[in-house]
Amino acid sequence: MDILKRTLTALVLLPLLFLLVQFSSKVFFFIVIQIIVLLSLYEFYDLSRKKRVYPKRALGMILALLIGGTFLFDKFPLGLALFAGLLILTVVYLVSITALEELMAFPSEAALTFFGAFYLSFTLNHIILLRQDFGPFYIYFLLIIVFTSDTGAFLIGKKWGKHKMAALASPNKTWEGSAAGVASGIVFGVAAGFVLFGKDILIWKVVLIAFMIQVIVQLSDPLESLFKRAAGVKDSSHILPGHGGMLDRTDSLVLAIPFFYYVLKYLGMS
Repeated sequence: MDILKRTLTALVLLPLLFLLVQFSSKVFFFIVIQIIVLLSLYEFYDLSRKKRVYPKRALGMILALLIGGTFLFDKFPLGLALFAGLLILTVVYLVSITALEELMAFPSEAALTFFGAFYLSFTLNHIILLRQDFGPFYIYFLLIIVFTSDTGAFLIGKKWGKHKMAALASPNKTWEGSAAGVASGIVFGVAAGFVLFGKDILIWKVVLIAFMIQVIVQLSDPLESLFKRAAGVKDSSHILPGHGGMLDRTDSLVLAIPFFYYVLKYLGMS
């Protein structure tokens, strides 16, 4: 049933994703990415609330939008956004803390508020730079590698996985599934490279980049799983049937998107 739900959800979302990446305007694309960031951030904060740590959601979302704005407006640098966010956070907490209990909770709540906004907004918004600087085909290339890797790891790991990879962070992740994910990501990545870019790529570089993306994904996914395990939940929410929450779908991309962008910027694929 989970596989059927995952497949049906993917069949609905993938065409919408293609239309968004291929045809949307710069501003509309930016708005949709901010919605994805805010939904993921809401779920992230909800995980901590299950352990009675209460980051300020509204403040965190303002910080996330400030960071996101630096990817749309060239004259609004990241340093200024972070400093403005820090000032806002300082004022809010100085005004709002009026009891000893609130003071005791301040360090963890403030840290999670700021970290969550940076963790998700700074990383995921790199897809805007990826589209702007290199074009939609590079987004497809990355997504094909990540999604086929996730699918390969899920199918093989579920059926034949025996040796746990990161039992504490992600108890269902196995070395067999991970190996299958790497293999499928490389195979489909090479195939996607030929289809999308033709002779403009170097095959050895595509294989190397696909492999490196897999390594990053293997770090990115368990990182989010640590937060879920700490909260004692399997999925961040259930808004995407068969896939969990928005945070569950973006977890593999959090580190993969900026990594791939900087690989293209400084190494290229041809």
